Amino acid sequence: MRVFTTGASGWIGSHTVDELLAAGHQVLGLARSDASAAALEAKGAEVLRGDLDDLDSLREGAESTEGTIHLANKHDFTDQAASNAAERAAVQTIADALAGTDRPFLLAGGVAGLVSGRPVTEADRNPFTGPDSPRGGAENLALEYADRGVRVLVARFAPTVHGTGDHGFVSTLVAAARAAGVARYAGDGTNRWAAVHVSDAARLVRLAVEGAPGGTVLHAVAEEGVPTREIATAVGAGTGLPTASTSPDELAAAMGWIGAFFAMDLAASSVRTRELLGWNPTGPTLAEDLAAGGYFA
Repeated sequence: MRVFTTGASGWIGSHTVDELLAAGHQVLGLARSDASAAALEAKGAEVLRGDLDDLDSLREGAESTEGTIHLANKHDFTDQAASNAAERAAVQTIADALAGTDRPFLLAGGVAGLVSGRPVTEADRNPFTGPDSPRGGAENLALEYADRGVRVLVARFAPTVHGTGDHGFVSTLVAAARAAGVARYAGDGTNRWAAVHVSDAARLVRLAVEGAPGGTVLHAVAEEGVPTREIATAVGAGTGLPTASTSPDELAAAMGWIGAFFAMDLAASSVRTRELLGWNPTGPTLAEDLAAGGYFA
């Protein structure tokens, strides 16, 4: 299969490209810089120059391949409106290009804010709809195309997609702890974060595109929930800093958007995903990755 991939040089995307190529697929990767293009070409992938705002390139990539994986996102937490608008426009463009083709279209999502008081499951409907909602309501927008000849697949990723080279949320927590001189967590630290190793996440994406039925919601979750106090304690141990409890409001005030996020309970189940895909996570746990020291080098 020749697969168009946005975010192909990003954290999850780069591992997904490796996974696809190793399985014998061809990859057309979207690249906005010379460095990203060179990295993709060095792996043996084709390159399509463009970015998330270049809707013509997105349309071309989707129309010229046998499947699309959309992993790019601006992730600008200082301008959520712009990120949400860009995501919705990108998903709309790709879905329109694929309508009536029966080709797979996998887009990335998350588990944050979907339910409260229990782990999120694949059966839980995303409550966010409309252009002004988180991610521009892209998950529900895309699923509308399942009845319009698109094999839509939603991969909701754990908040912690960890591994060597991660520059995402855990790295941000480490940086925040160093800046403050303390590794903080909210309340008693029993609120949890789901986690998955990046290699397992990439394998899930590949398996889904190869065979998951249209309209399927999948959870890239290996650990249902790691208590945030345990995460903060590991960050403290790795940085040589103390840990401390604070209120959720104080955590957000002290750490900004990552503090507000770290105060949330983001547990999620992947039972249905494992049964459907035969997916069995084998990568290191979050605790093992933190103990290995790569986040503190």
